[in-house]
Amino acid sequence: MTRSEWSDRRVESIVGNLLRVGVILAGSVVLAGGMIFLVRHGAQPANYRVFRGEPSDLRRVSGIVHGALALRGRAIIQLGLLLLIATPIARVAFAMFGFAEEKDRMYVFFTGIVLVILLYSLVGSA
Repeated sequence: MTRSEWSDRRVESIVGNLLRVGVILAGSVVLAGGMIFLVRHGAQPANYRVFRGEPSDLRRVSGIVHGALALRGRAIIQLGLLLLIATPIARVAFAMFGFAEEKDRMYVFFTGIVLVILLYSLVGSA
């Protein structure tokens, strides 16, 4: 696209589609993982007296991706949640790109600050 094709309306349209596709994709992945999990473990009785958190391999992105590729239900659910978390981050990153294409330095600066805060809250607090 040329610079003249980048307008606020075009950026808003692309961002709206990005959010829509991201949420639908994340929801579909969570639904698929939930169905796989229920098919494999749905008949097992629940034990509410003992809390069992996520296994240690599902606490890292590499473990989640590895488990999802192995078609493990819990890992696929976790992957869907990661996609859901990544959707607004991708939205902010694309908005920053759109503002840069429009040569709007002030909005690029403020959007960059928001992106850094989002990324820090996601990675820096771990």
